[in-house]
Amino acid sequence: MDTTEKILVLDFGGQYNQLIARRVREQSVYAEIRPYDRITPEEMRREGYRGIIFTGGPNSVYDPASPHCDPAVLGLGIPVLGICYGAQLLAYLAGGTVAAAEHASEYGKTVLHAENNTLFEGVPQESVCWMSHTDSVRAVPSGFTVIAHTEKCPCAALADDARRLYGVQFHPEVTHTVFGKQILKNFLFSVCGCTGNWKMEDYAARTVAAYRERYAGKKVLLALSGGVDSSVAAMLLHRAIGRDLRCVFVDHGLLRKGEGDLVEKTFREEADVNLIRVNAADRFLTKLAGVRDPETKRRIIGEEFIRVFEEEAKKIGHVHALAQGTIYPDVIESGKGDSAVIKSHHNVGGLPSVISFDEIAEPLRELFKDEVRRVGVLLGLPEKLVRRQPFPGPGLAVRILGEITREKIGILQDADAIFREVLEEGAVDPLPDQYFAVLTESRSVGVMGDARTYGYTVALRAVTTDDFMTAEWARLPYEVLEEASGRITNEVSGVSRVVYDISSKPPATVEWE
Repeated sequence: MDTTEKILVLDFGGQYNQLIARRVREQSVYAEIRPYDRITPEEMRREGYRGIIFTGGPNSVYDPASPHCDPAVLGLGIPVLGICYGAQLLAYLAGGTVAAAEHASEYGKTVLHAENNTLFEGVPQESVCWMSHTDSVRAVPSGFTVIAHTEKCPCAALADDARRLYGVQFHPEVTHTVFGKQILKNFLFSVCGCTGNWKMEDYAARTVAAYRERYAGKKVLLALSGGVDSSVAAMLLHRAIGRDLRCVFVDHGLLRKGEGDLVEKTFREEADVNLIRVNAADRFLTKLAGVRDPETKRRIIGEEFIRVFEEEAKKIGHVHALAQGTIYPDVIESGKGDSAVIKSHHNVGGLPSVISFDEIAEPLRELFKDEVRRVGVLLGLPEKLVRRQPFPGPGLAVRILGEITREKIGILQDADAIFREVLEEGAVDPLPDQYFAVLTESRSVGVMGDARTYGYTVALRAVTTDDFMTAEWARLPYEVLEEASGRITNEVSGVSRVVYDISSKPPATVEWE
């Protein structure tokens, strides 16, 4: 990677930290996130960052317990953009005053009145921005000027052009700020002098070349799930070292309809990847017999996956590297402190101790999910795999409420396939960001012909989202829901009723379990 052009996103605990980095990368500028207390000003200088962005955060800068960075950051000669809490911290570190807002806190869409400034080049004098704050800058530091205001916030943006230090009280990274992308573009290109040399084509070529040199003639082992991340990692490594890459695909019998065969066909037959498919459905279903609790299901599947993977790895013997489909959000989250557990995530969750390897290979650890998909397209992976929606590691086990049985798996696979087919056959454009079926435990009376039935209730779920941190239920046309419902109740034996989930995230999660 060309390290002469990158932006540091200094994380102060804001909920949009990853979104900020993604917005920077959308401008073809590489951005990386570091916790505020895990990097020193000297390290920032050595890394050669073109600019630094202070993220938002939930704290008040005048609280002694709030997160602060070394004020020397402002004297590095590197441009800084503070966002929300980051703007307040910038002002505070530079000698300004921050206090609770005089009038009231601002939240939501707000009219921004911008002055003529490099940061607002191409931005109308009046535009809509997204505010979310209770504190604000009361007095700007020496050398700064106010360059924007709102009805309730006299200092909605401040600037010290001479030192290239800027702060905005609003969030330019969210879509509700109409000219947010333009503001970030101005900071990156007009202030920081970036040229936009972060390209997926270059990344893929560099990664393949680097691993070809590093692992030439050495064996690498990868657990291939058929998901986007492991699939793209497999193709990158296959391009680099060919059949020295050994992929183990554990089919636990809980995949969507036809997916196990699609994975095998794509990698073994079409790409000539050295693939080992383990059909372990019986083994997993035996372990899951009688289990109803979702967290217990996840734990059992995760542990059994490791056991199967270990057994296959033993047959291969010593490998030089164990490859993983780790992506950048995984790396970021692994550096966090304590947080509330909403649900456990299915991963290896600790490297199997019985597998003999010398190092870990993580070819995607610098990429966000949308970037991983773009690399997948460049590598020639089929659309069905590259555009595969997020799918939980435990698979359909957490979309079947209650006990898992073969009958229930078959019912859900068929219902889910019909729902996806109805949406994908051009009935909905654009498609929701995620859509699937859930088999509930609820059973109800129905009528088939002249006979009484007592079948399961299937719930359909479709959401739209930018980042999966929040999601809105998709407003699907009634005729689409009608077609899906009619086909499922007529074509899937054992289903007598179909309902549509209109819950957003929050308060609900996207998955039901």
